[in-house]
Amino acid sequence: MANRLTQTTSPYLLQHADNPVDWWPWSPEAFEEARKRDVPVLLSVGYASCHWCHVMAHESFEDESVAAYLNERFVAVKVDREERPDVDAVYMEAVQAATGHGGWPMTVFLTPDAEPFYFGTYFPPEPRHGSPSFQQVLEGVSAAWTDRREEVAEVAGRIVADLAGRSLAHGGDGVPGEAEIAQALLGLTREYDEQHGGFGGAPKFPPAMVVEFLLRHYARTGSEGALQMAADTCSAMARGGIYDQLGGGFARYSVDREWVVPHFEKMLYDNALLCRVYAHLWRTTGSAEARRIALETADFMVRELRTTEGGFASALDADSEDAHGKHVEGAFYVWTPAQLRAVLGEEDGAFAAAYFGVTEEGTFEEGASVLQLSGEARPVDAGRVADVRARLLAAREERPRPGRDDKVVAAWNGLAIAALAETGAYFDRPDLVERATEAADLLVRVHLGEVARLTRTSKDGRAGTNAGVLEDYGDVAEGFLALAAVTGEGAWLEFAGFLLDVVLEQFTGEGGQLYDTAHEAEKLIRRPQDPTDSATPAGWTAAAGALLSYAAYTGSEAHRTAAEGALGVVKALAPRAPRFIGWGLAVAEALLDGPREVAVAGPVGGELHRTALLGRAPGAVVAAGEGPGAGAEFPLLVDRPLVGGEPTAYVCRHFVCDAPTTDAGELAGKLGG
Repeated sequence: MANRLTQTTSPYLLQHADNPVDWWPWSPEAFEEARKRDVPVLLSVGYASCHWCHVMAHESFEDESVAAYLNERFVAVKVDREERPDVDAVYMEAVQAATGHGGWPMTVFLTPDAEPFYFGTYFPPEPRHGSPSFQQVLEGVSAAWTDRREEVAEVAGRIVADLAGRSLAHGGDGVPGEAEIAQALLGLTREYDEQHGGFGGAPKFPPAMVVEFLLRHYARTGSEGALQMAADTCSAMARGGIYDQLGGGFARYSVDREWVVPHFEKMLYDNALLCRVYAHLWRTTGSAEARRIALETADFMVRELRTTEGGFASALDADSEDAHGKHVEGAFYVWTPAQLRAVLGEEDGAFAAAYFGVTEEGTFEEGASVLQLSGEARPVDAGRVADVRARLLAAREERPRPGRDDKVVAAWNGLAIAALAETGAYFDRPDLVERATEAADLLVRVHLGEVARLTRTSKDGRAGTNAGVLEDYGDVAEGFLALAAVTGEGAWLEFAGFLLDVVLEQFTGEGGQLYDTAHEAEKLIRRPQDPTDSATPAGWTAAAGALLSYAAYTGSEAHRTAAEGALGVVKALAPRAPRFIGWGLAVAEALLDGPREVAVAGPVGGELHRTALLGRAPGAVVAAGEGPGAGAEFPLLVDRPLVGGEPTAYVCRHFVCDAPTTDAGELAGKLGG
């Protein structure tokens, strides 16, 4: 039997459309139904590539007797956290406050007024490790609802009051300066893993935004320590199992400190952020490894995540079928020595096992190994490696593929547009710039619609029903601004301006603080407002960065003031939690540097334009174009004549301009190139 989820576009919700559970999508009607029947709401939140979400679904939501009990005594609501990050954020904050930890699947019981009163994550089908079974939880909650309603109401009221008191007023505190940056750098140095790169212990997440900050800090100050942490972390990840050594692209995180065994799902946002940061590392150091990883990751995104409509899908699952037809994590990616020999023959099989660290014992489960590059810097035959890699990749293509979450998320596509545009420009790959442009076109055509309001998701070229949140506006504006710099097409600057005007009108509170949802958005039990950069830039810091760049492009005082107001939160958080405000710190570096405004009166793609794009000055904005119409596209190009008939570059910051130059070497010097 099918339930109401058949009407949705989310691949995650559609995975549950045939459950015997009578699921509702998040909607006023679901809560109305709970009110009418006088039953609590079970809110279950997950996402399509979440391993334990699949496990709980199989164990509990596909079980007829569990479903019958659930349908009788609850209204069950299913939410895709990637479609409704606002709902996810509000209830995750409650789960973490109540239990001290969180994660997905998230299981929350609510009153018909959407107030939470009991929390958890994954519940097993039988009691284990001190955790009650899901059935026991349902029975306990149902009994409390029936017999102890006053107590439930009191708990719910207390939680809602506690959440309401958490509003952040970090605006007007001033912008982060050298003192806060120095404290953040000290904090990162303390948490840095000297042996394996990265920060903290296991599980270890790829710190793309922190690396971006470290590269910008090095560019501005020459701090060798900052560059060393950035370069060594990137090299360790590139050689580890977290990176797909055959097909390119990064897995979500490493379960160990050494980057060996990943959690195998591949997310668009991780790959977009890491592609861009490796490209920036190459721009800083000229590292051949960084160049290779940036290009392989860009190619992975285009090959495996690009949708028919030109956008980028959200994720690839961790799980796929193994040789026995069983769905297991990592089956698509891992190898045994015998499997290598079967594809490559004895001699090349032994070579590949040594090169990729595949052992008889295995580094993963059941004797299989995750491919990684050994730490030894012994010389290898590059041609042989390329041949072995190509043959293994071809053999892997025959394996059952992991599932793909095909929905297009606006924010993550914004990150991908920025990464592909810059990587294409740096490495003379116009095809990557084209892919970025096509994704941007899709966002304008499908997600922006007629009213200049972003829709969060689309699928198969059809816009979803959920409004964009702050990270969508900030990240898409960031992508459009990067595309404007690379292509010289001022339309992208204009579209970024539309989005950032909505940020000023709809997402900004008193004193500069920002909210994740618009003033006109659906009212939840609390208005979500999370300034921390975790897997992706927070909406707060993404918007701050885009506002700052837009102000540099246009001279708009309102956007500059809004960016500075938003950066008050970085001033507050940087000294205390630098790992969780990486993008905020990167934006702060741009502010401290100016950022520089580079106007190139000359051909797009010419030597001066390319030199400008390769400049390392933090957050520098670049406008290029020639002829009388250029100033209409980019305000920075107004009244910028050629000098002696030659293409000419102008560099300004803090309302002061250097003398114009026609010399690429001189321009590079002005931009830390």
